[in-house]
Amino acid sequence: MSAATATIPRLITPGVIASELREPLHRVLHVLGTRQHILPSARAGTLRLYDRRAVAMVRHELNAIDARRCRKGVPDAS
Repeated sequence: MSAATATIPRLITPGVIASELREPLHRVLHVLGTRQHILPSARAGTLRLYDRRAVAMVRHELNAIDARRCRKGVPDAS
């Protein structure tokens, strides 16, 4: 692996975030659309791309929503 490839960030789409968190896409999109502190790291055309930090923030927000609703929590990534 060269130094150039080591610095390339791994960015993911909202669909991948939903899959990793095992949540419906509409819930992830709602959090991404309503939380101003969770911003895309990049855009590819109309796609918004997010980093790993955004995944953690989405997980936190979904857990907070679930806690307010007394629903199950979002499982931690293992």
